[in-house]
Amino acid sequence: MPVEIPLALTTVAAILVLLTGRALISRVSLLQTYSFPEPVVGGLAVAVLLTLARVGGDLELQFDTRAQTPLLLVFFSTIGLGADLRTLARGGRKLLILFAAVILALLLQNALGIAAAHALDLHPLMGILGGSATLSGGHGTGAAYGKLFGEVNNLQGAVEVAMACATFGLVLGGMLGGPVAQWLIRRHRLQPSAGAAGDLGPGSLATDERRPLSPGSLLESVLLLMACLGLGTLLAEHVTLPGLTLPTFVWCLLTGILLRNALGVGDRYQVDGPTVELIGTVCLSLFLAMALMTLRLWELVSLALPILVILSLQALLVVTLAINLTFRIMGGDYDAAVIAAGQCGFQLGATPTAIANMQAITSRYGPSPLAFLLVPVIGAFLIDLTNALVIQGYLALPWFGF
Repeated sequence: MPVEIPLALTTVAAILVLLTGRALISRVSLLQTYSFPEPVVGGLAVAVLLTLARVGGDLELQFDTRAQTPLLLVFFSTIGLGADLRTLARGGRKLLILFAAVILALLLQNALGIAAAHALDLHPLMGILGGSATLSGGHGTGAAYGKLFGEVNNLQGAVEVAMACATFGLVLGGMLGGPVAQWLIRRHRLQPSAGAAGDLGPGSLATDERRPLSPGSLLESVLLLMACLGLGTLLAEHVTLPGLTLPTFVWCLLTGILLRNALGVGDRYQVDGPTVELIGTVCLSLFLAMALMTLRLWELVSLALPILVILSLQALLVVTLAINLTFRIMGGDYDAAVIAAGQCGFQLGATPTAIANMQAITSRYGPSPLAFLLVPVIGAFLIDLTNALVIQGYLALPWFGF
């Protein structure tokens, strides 16, 4: 029996999910040890309870999740407002190195998926759906390719498999990032760099320049964020780039970067970093709580064993690459460990999951401005473009018929 939950009560439920996650983490030492994010812990706990209610009592709560999109747009706007292009220029070489690692991971994800599908006697396109199309691409990209494969190749249940794979990836991305970074930090006895000790993230003010949270600072920050959200939405609706489609959140991110750096010319105005970051953290937490508490976990149960094998191998691949490749080529330091946690998030799930992973680590061990600068640029922008090219390259192989 479906029960519709209005938006206000959906928000109440999301906040309760976050408080539940915090309470569970404070009481379960394993969750503390491996720095699991609060939205992931609380969201999965509630999703399991709702799944049991649906299976055992035929009760399905249908939440009004219309707030998810604006929450996500505001979050990416805060990332843009925190991005100082001068800092990005200093990290330009590492951005290219991380991008190269991500491209390699995309190639290996699809190669592994196709090889595993062949070994398990599945259609090779199932390997694409169990590869970067859903894990690095998320639900949107997965649905698009699932529909394409169903129409062109008559691949039965392709959309349903894609949605289940993307959901599985979102769960794994939130569960594996913290333990990976935790293991690296303890094994190599890593600590934040001395220069980052007083910095909350890219674009933040120095400690003695921060304004206390007040109606004035809050209103100024809300003004900037609404400008990013509004302009980003307009650009997404009216700007067409040949051969390129940018999602709305990318336009909001780019608008935030331009606005933050334009206002900073000549030190005319400095964005109140702590206030903007506080708003972004709240929006991200609520977004993830809503996303995870509404997971249709029963769809994962319906996955055939071969697909579960493919997805398990994919999780092992990403963790292996994060530890043995990304961590090493990014310098083998604390920033590299936080970036590895982020890669587990966006290479298996989504960029918000990556940010939540990194927040869980940095809230315990200390800030990593470089990680919060590089990972959103890769996870929110470059990976989607590159993933589309990589998938098209695989589909151009003779046996796919595209």
